[in-house]
Formats: sequence, structure tokens, C-alpha cells
Amino acid sequence: MKTVALLVISNFFMTLAWYGHLKYLRGAKWPLLAVILVSWGIAFFEYCFQVPANRIGYATFSATQLKILQEVVSLTVFCVFAIAVLGEKLRWNHAVAVLFLVGAVFFAFLNAKPGGA
Repeated sequence: MKTVALLVISNFFMTLAWYGHLKYLRGAKWPLLAVILVSWGIAFFEYCFQVPANRIGYATFSATQLKILQEVVSLTVFCVFAIAVLGEKLRWNHAVAVLFLVGAVFFAFLNAKPGGA
């Protein structure tokens, strides 16, 4: 559970770094280099949570399981961000895509052996 919590926090920072400028810096007419540097500064905090999440999670999960879990967390956080911050609407095909991701997690963890093997 600690791994998932760290992944959620990490992905909040990642999403803010990668997509926050679309909302917060767009009208400001910032030069691209400045936006990149601000995004890198935010992404630093992503790594502060992502690296421990992977180190802690690797004691229980395989690297493949961690990556698939990370992608599902990433897309879940992004969907919330897209709705709440960017004001986008998710459509039925997005919901279907999420269901396929849940299926990916199911199959990745199917018959998983303790210790990440």
C-alpha cells in the first residue's frame, strides 16, 4: 500500500510538471525554455517519490508489475487532473481504455509469487 501511495504522489507531481503549463503558464506567454525549467523543477519532486516507491515496491512486486501499476496510477491521476484542472470531459472510449488497463493489472498480477518473482 505504501508503494501505491508513493506512486500517486509521484504521479501528481509528474502530471503537474508535464501538463500543468497547459493551464497555468499558457496565457502568461512564457518562453518554452522557462516552461521546461519550471517543469523540471516540479519533476524533481516526482522523482523524490517515484524512486522510493520503486525501491519499496520491488521487495514485493516484479519490475514488470511495478511498471504496469505505475501506468495505471499515472493514467488515473491524469484523468482526474484533466477533468478537475483542464476542464476536459472523458468519453466512453476513455472508460473502455481504463477497463483494458485494469485487465492489464489483473493479468500482470495473476499467479504472482511472493517477493516479486
